Amino acid sequence: MPRFRIGTRGSPLALTQANMVRDALIAAHGWDRETVEIVTVRTTGDRVQDRALAEIGGKALWTKELDRALSENAIDCAVHSMKDVETLRPAEIVIAAMLPRADVRDRIIGATSIEALRAGAVVGTSSPRRAAQLKHRRPDLSITLFRGNVDTRLAKLKAGEADATLLASAGLARLGRHDVGTPIPVESMLPAPAQGAIGIETREDDSRARKWLAAIDDPDTSACVRCERALLAALGADCHSPVAALATITGDLLTLSAELLALDGSAKVADRATGAIGDPAMPKRLASDLLAAAPHAIARLFTGR
Repeated sequence: MPRFRIGTRGSPLALTQANMVRDALIAAHGWDRETVEIVTVRTTGDRVQDRALAEIGGKALWTKELDRALSENAIDCAVHSMKDVETLRPAEIVIAAMLPRADVRDRIIGATSIEALRAGAVVGTSSPRRAAQLKHRRPDLSITLFRGNVDTRLAKLKAGEADATLLASAGLARLGRHDVGTPIPVESMLPAPAQGAIGIETREDDSRARKWLAAIDDPDTSACVRCERALLAALGADCHSPVAALATITGDLLTLSAELLALDGSAKVADRATGAIGDPAMPKRLASDLLAAAPHAIARLFTGR
């Protein structure tokens, strides 16, 4: 019987997601629960809560300590919310599996819709994508920084630090908060690339872990999320870049929808492309088309323009 160590951040949502991975491995391989250990790793992103990620190192603040634990063989895999994983990853670490994707939508808390917010309302978020989308639809809104886990953000909202906030439906559902907030249709607010997906990384040279993890991989989720991440790579996007994207599969075809925005929401460019599942050229073509159509206020945020 193997001993398998799952590394994770220590937030309630991260621990819930790690336990989902443990349950999936146990179900796939018939392991005893005691053989799969949850190892909590405190990250810089958990420690620093008063500044936007883009100001203090970006998405790597969620991953670098887990990367180190992997490289030092302190854990056998690391569990991540895929939307928090930077596009360029260390060569010695691979995304080995993704669980079936959950609801990709955002939820608005504090109002029934974006349109229902009062004139000049304050919305708390740390996401450049959400801030730009809100300002594009409602230029009168004010944005204030909201960071922290779900309970922290909801507490800030209850304390009156903002009129509303946005959170991912998937995270709320995994925490049993199905009744919190109102879902925003993807037609109105396209989600972050990889939103709703749980990814599991391991060492590239750990063939045993890769084989075990492959058994719990959801092929459709992997195909869609990898396509969305390929778009980010082609755009040269980082945590400063307001970009939204969603891939969906119908039959043998994958459709990738995306939009790029100016930081202040003053401009937006959107497009979509359809191609074969796993076609590496398709997200590159879409990135090229988006950048070609983008005004300077948007293009300068990508690929060093």
